[in-house]
Amino acid sequence: MAAFHVMAGAENTFVRPVVRKITVADIIDCLRRGLEDFSEKPSHYVFLCLLYPIAGIVLAAWSSGANLLPLLFPLMSGFALLGPLAAIGLYEISRRRETGQDTSWRHAFDVRHSPALPSIIAVGLMLFALFIAWLVVAQMIYAAYFGDAVPASVSSFLSDVLTTPRGMSLILWGNLTGLVFAVIVLATTVVAFPLLLDRDVGAVAAVDASVRATLANPIPVALWGLIVAGLLVLGTIPIFAGLAVVMPILGHSTWHLYRKLIAPVA
Repeated sequence: MAAFHVMAGAENTFVRPVVRKITVADIIDCLRRGLEDFSEKPSHYVFLCLLYPIAGIVLAAWSSGANLLPLLFPLMSGFALLGPLAAIGLYEISRRRETGQDTSWRHAFDVRHSPALPSIIAVGLMLFALFIAWLVVAQMIYAAYFGDAVPASVSSFLSDVLTTPRGMSLILWGNLTGLVFAVIVLATTVVAFPLLLDRDVGAVAAVDASVRATLANPIPVALWGLIVAGLLVLGTIPIFAGLAVVMPILGHSTWHLYRKLIAPVA
């Protein structure tokens, strides 16, 4: 029954939330509202989100040795695939602010008490599986052009990748493949986690709602994906420190995007 609950939701029935049409103006409004949520207590949220840039720095340091050097960029870019899960505490803060409840940063951890926690974990495991799949595929693409030999040094690795025809091919096909993974994650989770926090509809219904919302609003959702990607890139530039600001703004904005894309229960 527990497994069925994860699949179908609290009432053990498959319920499909109603998806609404939105516009590009709604995306801008979501960002504005997300910034307002962040501005209420920015120091609290920066502290909370320091874990994200710290994890990025650890990943970069861990993979900077020659053995893992080819996976440095896939690790750093693929880490963003886990963003929807990493920001789940921020959705809870926005939900509480919306209902006039206390928005202390400690309430971000109230997610652990959510009745939909098994479903949240299930969707989170799906994201981790996609993250691992991306790393495997990225390694395969690298091996197809450079073989299994370990780079002699960081400088030689960068020279091979940035100044040779096979390096250019690696960049091209690697980025195109990464784009495919990013689109899959965006389409399947754009509202999945906020929806599960708000309603225990089950993992399948949450992913289904995200896919339907994406198909019903291809241009606004694509714009949202581009904004997220752009801000995450900007956030990584100053040794990942910018993510401590970018992540909470995007997290809060995602909650408001969910509110616009999914109709409330009648």
